[in-house]
Amino acid sequence: MAARTTVCPSRRRFICSSSAAVAGLAAPATFGLDSVAYANQLTKEQRDSLTPDEIIKLMMAGNERFATGVQKPRDFLTEQQATAAGQYPAAVALTCVDSRVPVEVICDLGIGDTFNARIAGNVVNEDILGSMEFACKVSGAKLVVVMGHTACGAIKGAIDNVVLGNLTGLMTKIQPAVLETKFQGDRASDNAEFVDLVARTNVGMAIKQIREQSQVLTELEKTGAIKIIGSMYDLGTARITLT
Repeated sequence: MAARTTVCPSRRRFICSSSAAVAGLAAPATFGLDSVAYANQLTKEQRDSLTPDEIIKLMMAGNERFATGVQKPRDFLTEQQATAAGQYPAAVALTCVDSRVPVEVICDLGIGDTFNARIAGNVVNEDILGSMEFACKVSGAKLVVVMGHTACGAIKGAIDNVVLGNLTGLMTKIQPAVLETKFQGDRASDNAEFVDLVARTNVGMAIKQIREQSQVLTELEKTGAIKIIGSMYDLGTARITLT
């Protein structure tokens, strides 16, 4: 006799799926980012009850699920409908425009979990800062994440002093990281080790810029309301490391 399958209504999927949780990847809370796929949306109460450190753990746990191929089942249409009337993202992420690093996918998150700013080389400018200030001060996000990645084309372009229309100005924003990076080997764009080291330096410089150029975010961080962190995503291993 075939096993009987129970189909759970979308609003009850968290309860019905709890027994199928992956061992060792349990989140520090039973709600929030980790369960948004099951509970329809991240509520204000859930987001506000999380600390910045808990949000970091939830995102890293999601990345581990992604890297090991055990992502949680997700109904994006249900998430879209649940968040249409309002959103309460827990974090704002500044990542590269590279098509291989969408933070919701690589952290196994859903619609409504994070604000996202994407620009080649994850560089900081006034518009990015304003967006981060809106995300944290106005909307209540508790974590600012700057994420670089390995084999970054923007970093390679900056190393090579690429000149191409409006891209030229963008390269000039990354080139200080090239100069700042201490490296004894071949300082070339075809040297993967050097490229990744510059990308890491670039993340650190972006963090410094955020703190120096945004009094709003600096004050929030000083009070403990938010955390500002850097990270690197490895295209080969699919894993994120904090810098």
